[in-house]
Amino acid sequence: MCSVCILIADKKGEKMKIIVCVDNKDGMAFFKKRQSQDCIIREDMLNDLRGSKLWMSPYSLRQFKEETKECLLADEQFLDAAGEDDYCFVENQNLQPYKDKITEITVYRWNRDYPADLFLDIDLKDWELSDSAEFAGNSHEKITKERYRKNTLI
Repeated sequence: MCSVCILIADKKGEKMKIIVCVDNKDGMAFFKKRQSQDCIIREDMLNDLRGSKLWMSPYSLRQFKEETKECLLADEQFLDAAGEDDYCFVENQNLQPYKDKITEITVYRWNRDYPADLFLDIDLKDWELSDSAEFAGNSHEKITKERYRKNTLI
């Protein structure tokens, strides 16, 4: 029984789907705080889950309504705690240490310039753009959503 438990624990975070919001220069945060937020993005994220869990930091969880929190999990070490194929909403952390575990990245682009000192540290040129759409947000005239999948040819 212990070997099964260890095997399950070792699978945590083996495959991750990441969600980030970035500005025109791939900035994510400024002084460890999000650059912006939009309730339409949150709704879109939740619609994409299709029964999966969405992990995030306790800081990020505060922007979600109480009635949506049944599929949301928060932990300071959420990138390590996420299960296989779970989604992780990342606002103020580097992703480079997890790059080999990431299979998909959903990028919401603000299409604006914001001050930033933390940037998306995964080069998307090495990824395959599988889907792209634009929509109006609540506080942003135009938001671009891009979904990237790991390019298996690299």
